[in-house]
Amino acid sequence: MATIVVTGGSSGVGLAAAKRFAARGDEVILVGRDPDRLATAVAETTAAAKAGGTTTAAKAGETTATTGAEETKTVESFRADFENLAEVRALAASLKGRRIDVLANNAGGMVGEYRRTPDGFEATIQSNHLAPFLLTTLLREELRDARVVNTASRAHMRGVPDPARLQGDPAKYSSWSAYSAAKAANILFAAEAARRWPDVLSVSFHPGVVRTNFGAGRVTRFFYRYAPFLVTPEEAGDLLVWLATAPADRLTNGAYYVGRDKPATPAAHARSAGLAARLWDTSAEAVEE
Repeated sequence: MATIVVTGGSSGVGLAAAKRFAARGDEVILVGRDPDRLATAVAETTAAAKAGGTTTAAKAGETTATTGAEETKTVESFRADFENLAEVRALAASLKGRRIDVLANNAGGMVGEYRRTPDGFEATIQSNHLAPFLLTTLLREELRDARVVNTASRAHMRGVPDPARLQGDPAKYSSWSAYSAAKAANILFAAEAARRWPDVLSVSFHPGVVRTNFGAGRVTRFFYRYAPFLVTPEEAGDLLVWLATAPADRLTNGAYYVGRDKPATPAAHARSAGLAARLWDTSAEAVEE
């Protein structure tokens, strides 16, 4: 049984993956922003654990799974808004001292209009990159010999993160450009983590064009709900689960995946070791208290 933290675990790809992990008998820790959606996600993940052959019993806001006389915690949840780095630090503090086998950095999304967070950064780059970067680095000791799986996107091809301008520029803001740059940052972070932390298996992946409540604006949201060629959250979640559980010798540390087995080649800017190193150093300085 593995202990798996899934950020963005209250809906979409994160929730679909969490259900698969729970059905396998893994200990699942869900992280989400909205308390009502998070509570619903815990209930659904608990039901998946039951369907996987366990029985459940509620205790102090958590869920436990019991098989015979053996009792093992199965589903736990923490609320954190990634647009507030203080909440990310509090989340990390709650997880300190616990063995984590897999951290799925899945939280994030698109922001329709330019918004600066209380921490002083553009909201898209903070919620998609800086917050997961902070969480992962704060949990460095808990992640020794573990895995970090970062949800990126093929959208990374259309945007380049600027380590010197993490606060963004309201005059030039484009929701798609900001999102694409943040997804490139996810790929760069995974690759740089592999170089700096060789004991951690760190990968990124494109989940597919997923049928979810994604996007900013009515047109984008309509597309991501009703376009005929979209993949389901469950199909995308399967890839996350595979990256989290496949034998290590079948994966390439630092790689970007679009499907199983063979790494894909990201855009040139997303495979720049120089940009990855600069982004890491600037991000570390940006999130330092």
